[in-house]
This record gives sequence, C-alpha cells and structure tokens, in this order.
Amino acid sequence: MRVNDYDSFAEAYAAENETSLLNAYYARPAIVDLAGDVAGRRILDAGCGAGPVAEALRERGAVVAGFDSSAGMLALARRRLGDGVVLERAELGGPLPFADAGFDDVVASLVLHYLEDWTTALAELRRVLKPGGRLIGSVHHPFVSHMTAPPGTDYFATRSTSQWWELGGAKNLMTFWDRPLHAITDAFTAAGFRIDVISEPAPGPGARERFPEVFAQKESGQFLCFLFFVLTKA
Repeated sequence: MRVNDYDSFAEAYAAENETSLLNAYYARPAIVDLAGDVAGRRILDAGCGAGPVAEALRERGAVVAGFDSSAGMLALARRRLGDGVVLERAELGGPLPFADAGFDDVVASLVLHYLEDWTTALAELRRVLKPGGRLIGSVHHPFVSHMTAPPGTDYFATRSTSQWWELGGAKNLMTFWDRPLHAITDAFTAAGFRIDVISEPAPGPGARERFPEVFAQKESGQFLCFLFFVLTKA
C-alpha cells in the first residue's frame, strides 16, 4: 500500500475539509487571519491541495499560485480556482518551478510535517520569497504529538509516526514526522528566517455552535492541535 497517497482519496478528503472542525473551522481560518491584509500581494500556496486556502486568500484580494505533489488534488484545485491561476505539480523538498523572489508570501498549511528533513524545503520556499517576504504556516503541535505518542517515546527525537485515515469508504495509511519545538524553531532560523509569530489560536467563528460536543468541557473555547507561525525572510 502506498503511503500518503492523496490521489487515491482526493475527492473524499476535499469534501471532508469543506466542513471539518480541524480544517474549515481551525487550520484554514487561522492561516488566513495570520496572513492579514493580503490585497494585491502575490502568494504561493505550498501543498495547496484542493485550493481552499488559496481561494480564501484570493477572495481577500491576493494574487495566488500553488503547487502540490498530488495530481488528483491539483485537478480539484483547478476546478475551484479556474484556469487563470498558476498551479504546478511539484514536491515540497525538491526544486520548485518558480522564479527567485517572485512572491510576497508563501503559505504552507500542514505540509512540512510530511518531511523528515526540512533543509531543502525551507531553502526553496525562502528562495521564491521577495526580501522581507513572509512564510505563514502550520504543523502538528509537538506537545500534542508527544502526548499521543506511545509511552516512553523520546520527545527530543525526530521520529516518524503513522495513522490510518478512513475516507471515501477506504482506509489510507498516512505517515508524518514529529519533532520537538526547538527543532522546529532551529530549522526556521538556520534557513534564514526571522520568527515573528508562534501561535496557538482559537477556532474560527461558528466552531462552538457547529461542534458543541467538542467544546462541552472546554470553557475557554480553545483546544490544542496545530502550531502556527509567521516567519520573515531575513
């Protein structure tokens, strides 16, 4: 069985993301909020999937482009965004088919944790940013990863972990790489980024009403899941 085979469940995954708590009411609004006023800014969506983040940024006035390793996901993104948006098939962690300093911002929502080594990925994302450009992204929260790991797991290790996702009536094996917080921040600074924001945001509007059972025991209205960041090309 192939691992992380988004082509095999692209339609089901995209449909789930339209209404799910973790995507529609948490990860996506958090990224858009961190991006702020994007009117007129040229933004690259790294690992764009079916294009919901790119669409949300375009609705706020950004000029968007994207890439993904999944042909199935890119087909859905083209359907959503139209032929006027540049969408390329490319692997995060390999050479990207975009010019140097071509973007004001890059968004990388929940994609870096698929990679064991971030060195090349961050170097390429930095390359395509203009001087002073921003990398806005999210990864699995290292504290959550550690708390859900088997007993005795070394928090300080960079380690692979696997999950079964059930989508479209089939089980799909997904593998990610967990790492401690200092390894995340060290990777960013070593790649030539300044860390401006590290965020553990509240869910977006409507989350509590849509998922009351999740928030029944959470008086703050918040929960811990992903870690968000805004970096600037130094």
